Amino acid sequence: MLSSAAKETKISYRSGQSSDGASRTTDVESMRSVPSGPILGQPVRREYIPHHPQASARVLTHDFPSEICGWGFHPEYEIHLITKTRGSFIAGDHIGTFAPGHVSLIGPNLPHDWVSDLAEGQVAVDRDAVIQFSDEWIHAAMEHLPELAEVTEVLQRSTRGIVFSGATAWRAAETILACVHSQGVEQLGHLFKLLALFAHAPPEEYDLVASEWMGRPTDAASRDAGEAGLSYISDNLTGDIRLSTAARLAYMSEPTFSKYFKSATGMTFSSMVKKLRIAYSRRLLDTTDHSVAQVAEMSGYHNMANFNRQFLAEVGTTPSAYRRLESDQKPPPEVFSLGRRAPSH
Repeated sequence: MLSSAAKETKISYRSGQSSDGASRTTDVESMRSVPSGPILGQPVRREYIPHHPQASARVLTHDFPSEICGWGFHPEYEIHLITKTRGSFIAGDHIGTFAPGHVSLIGPNLPHDWVSDLAEGQVAVDRDAVIQFSDEWIHAAMEHLPELAEVTEVLQRSTRGIVFSGATAWRAAETILACVHSQGVEQLGHLFKLLALFAHAPPEEYDLVASEWMGRPTDAASRDAGEAGLSYISDNLTGDIRLSTAARLAYMSEPTFSKYFKSATGMTFSSMVKKLRIAYSRRLLDTTDHSVAQVAEMSGYHNMANFNRQFLAEVGTTPSAYRRLESDQKPPPEVFSLGRRAPSH
């Protein structure tokens, strides 16, 4: 269970200066409205994590959406906890889902993003608790603290992104929040406890999510193609999506865009569109009473035969048969949506 503290330490993302914040509000109270806008519309970026001279690691909480959210990468390791909302998680070429208590370890330069399913104009306050530290710092620490050598393997595995589950996840969640609510040596002790938890996690309580080739530095063209393509797909998931338009938004020819998009995401543009559309259609089938034909149309498919064929290839059953299955018989979904909500009945 994720507990709240009467006081918490907030660290500014930009300045690194810490200050005492007010007590944490409840999930309902912390949902507030903001002007609407595209969630994945930010340009791809290499995030700059400023070093604080009096801190070994950077510890912060932040809202969603916020200016620091988006599909990006940085050379630091990142320990990440989702405290509220559900949505889609992207790490390299992996697309999955998250819920409160989602704990992950993201290695250096692995592109990543968490996109919550929120009503338009809403914000989840303090959705994320984040700890970031550099490869240089942890290896320098290993030179003086030989016990830290036991975390070498888990740090190497994190280049593919690691998602933890079971007892490891809930213990890690409590320790991440303890890290957020502390300072100095106490905070550093919580970080070392986290690394030990990760290093000793049983195999059944963690998953490596991205392909092995992901997580390495990629060129700017690949990052630009990936961000332009993902943003375009997200904004037009239920409408007309064309490779030519995505290429134009990335300022590339179609062959060049296709090459770099696959380099950035691990799949072709058309495969990404299909995967996200079928995932969205599953959400509609699960949560609404719309007919299969209506679901197809809402998911961007204007030909029923094509929709049935693509759904069968992706899910292993037809949409009509899928809807008749009991919940425990349905294949686990890879993703629900990219910041979208199922239409009301």
